[in-house]
Order: sequence, then C-alpha cells, then structure tokens
Amino acid sequence: MKGRILVVGVMLLMAVPFVMAQETDTQEIQANIILGCLIAISIAGIASAIGLTLAGTSAVAVTAEKPELFGRLLVLQVLPMTQSVYGLLTAILLMMGAGLLGGGAVELNTLMGTGAIFIGIIVGLTGLSAINQGMVASASIASVGRNPEVAARGIIFTVMPETIAIFGLLVAILLMTGLGLL
Repeated sequence: MKGRILVVGVMLLMAVPFVMAQETDTQEIQANIILGCLIAISIAGIASAIGLTLAGTSAVAVTAEKPELFGRLLVLQVLPMTQSVYGLLTAILLMMGAGLLGGGAVELNTLMGTGAIFIGIIVGLTGLSAINQGMVASASIASVGRNPEVAARGIIFTVMPETIAIFGLLVAILLMTGLGLL
C-alpha cells in the first residue's frame, strides 16, 4: 500500500511545475492537457490491473476445483477493469476538447490546461477504487465457490466500490463542460 501511495505522490509532484508555470502558448497548454490524460489513464489503469489481479487469483483457484463456475466468476473478475475505461474515456474527451483528436482549431486558455491536470487527478484518484473492488470481487468469488447461488449478491457487493469512480468521472465531465472542453 505504501508503494502505491508513493507512486501517486510522485505523479502529483511531477504535475506541480506544470500547474505553477505561466502558460504562454498553445503548445504548453496542450502539454498540460496531455499530462491530465496521462494522469487519468495511468493511475486508473494501474489500479484496475491490481484489482484484476486480486480477483483473478481467486477466480483461478475456484475454477480449478469447479470449472462449471467459469462464466459467473469471469463477470466478477472483470469488474475492476471499468475504472481504466473511465480513465480512457476522460483522456479521449480531454484530447477531443483540446483539438488533439479529430483536428480542428480550438482556442485554449491557461485555465483549460491547468484544469485538465486536475481532471486527470480526480479520475485517477477515484479510479484507485478498483483495488478495493478487486478485494471485494475476490471475496465474492470465494463465496461463489462455496455457494454458487450467491453470485448475483456478489456482483452487487463488488459494484459498490465502483460508485466512487463514477462520481469522479461525473465531476470530470462537469468540469470539462464548465471549462469549455466539451
């Protein structure tokens, strides 16, 4: 856990010079938007990979004894991946809003570049919920191994930590709209 916190801290410290710098041209603003994309997808992606690993190790163990449960377990195992989808969606929306995807000249301002960094941080940090989701999925998978009838309940419990990431994505979309990036 300390290692994860350290990685997030280092990434945030790397963002500080960009946030504090006086942006004077479009390329610098675009660089900050790219940094926001990087933060969103990398933190959420790493968290999803950890969550998938936690759930996957349990799924492999249960499937070894009860291969007929593969389909139910697969659903539980892949749920922590959605946070990386939110990071990807955020990155795509930021790039489109900045004119980096789809072409077109977009008038950018300093607030957009700085805002993109913070948007990336919001989505990335709330995406850390994938780790906790992987823990819940792991416990749900073990429960399904003992009693296959609890699979639906396990899915409900496993989805609950994801609401944090959904809130982060919603705030990001609202900020992008307010900043004129959408």
